[in-house]
Amino acid sequence: MIALNGLVDFHCHLDLYPDHEAAILEAEAAGVFTLAVTTTPKAWQRNLELTKATRYVRAALGLHPQLVAERFHELPLWDAHLPETRYIGEVGLDAGPRYYRSFDLQRKVFGHVLRECAKAGNKVITVHSVRAAKAVLDHIEAHLPADRGKVVLHWFTGTKSESRRAIEMGCYFSINSAMLDNERHREMVSTIPLDRILTETDGPFTKTGERPSRPSDAIIAVTALGQLHNIPPNEVAVTIRNNLRRLLGEP
Repeated sequence: MIALNGLVDFHCHLDLYPDHEAAILEAEAAGVFTLAVTTTPKAWQRNLELTKATRYVRAALGLHPQLVAERFHELPLWDAHLPETRYIGEVGLDAGPRYYRSFDLQRKVFGHVLRECAKAGNKVITVHSVRAAKAVLDHIEAHLPADRGKVVLHWFTGTKSESRRAIEMGCYFSINSAMLDNERHREMVSTIPLDRILTETDGPFTKTGERPSRPSDAIIAVTALGQLHNIPPNEVAVTIRNNLRRLLGEP
């Protein structure tokens, strides 16, 4: 039996649950380290207010690539809030059919975000890369020196060669149970060293049974990773928590 206390959900949209405050309190009570990502800078203030006294829940400042076309004007607000947090996300690139028309604008925003993070230093960034793994890695390589910040690739579905490149660049990967249910994605995940993996749910966009996934459901990804590597789930959970400490520079 894996204890919930000690689990990691490094990418969850707590402010998109029906009761934002209750979702934060549930993750906090369970002792799950949860990164509460935001999709627009305007959402930041409320997330900060609700998490500033929590032990396990951290808020991240984001400008989601799927919203760049309509929220580009909020970039100065993102800049203004940057000094208030170490955590950045959700940011990145999305070249899917619905969002490709804004791809050039997305590239400008993502480049700006990375450059500002590099200037500030010591930021931890959770990055979206739908159909854009190469472009995302190119941007990180160009704009964020390895000693100026850390990148966690959220729900990464690039090729094995792209994952190898990301590993060489020092990136981490946050893995959810939906990825491990997909044969192609599971095969790619199997090539990532366990010491570069964190778990996530991406709730409420993923489901556990018939309900939106919650941070404590990261236990499902932990179990699946254990099966993938033929090691006990408890050992996976400890490894992931140690990965988080190393990512954050904690003893």
